[in-house]
Amino acid sequence: MRYDDVTVGDPLPALTTKPVSRTTLALFAGASGDHNPIHIDIDFAKKAGMPDVFAHGMLGMAYLGRLLTGWVPQTAIREFSTRFVSITQIHAVITCTGTVVEKLEGNRVRVDIQAADQNGDVKLAGQAIVELS
Repeated sequence: MRYDDVTVGDPLPALTTKPVSRTTLALFAGASGDHNPIHIDIDFAKKAGMPDVFAHGMLGMAYLGRLLTGWVPQTAIREFSTRFVSITQIHAVITCTGTVVEKLEGNRVRVDIQAADQNGDVKLAGQAIVELS
C-alpha cells in the first residue's frame, strides 16, 4: 500500500468472522492463557448473571489486528489501540471495518477501526497508525 494512493475516507477491506463458538473461546483461552471461566463455563457465567459465556475482549482486538494485517504488513503498524464498548455474545458474527481518517507526516496514516456484530452493535472501537511505503 502506497501513501500517495491513499485518500482520507478510504475504507479498509472489511473482515467478517465465522460465528463465535464455544470451540473458538476454548482455543483462544488456551492460546492466550486467559482461562477466566466467564468465557468458557456456562454454569459460572449464569451464576454471574449472564445468559451464557461471552467472548474475551482481546479476541475482538485480535480480529481487529487481522483487519489491519489484511491491509498492510504487520511491520507497518506503529500504533494500535481499542476500547471495549460492549460484550460480544456467543454465536455473534463480527465484522471489522476501518476508514482512513488522517494523513500524517512520514508516510503514516491514522485509521479508525471498529468491530460490530451482525446487528450493527459496536463491540470494540479504536485507532491505528500505519506507515505506508
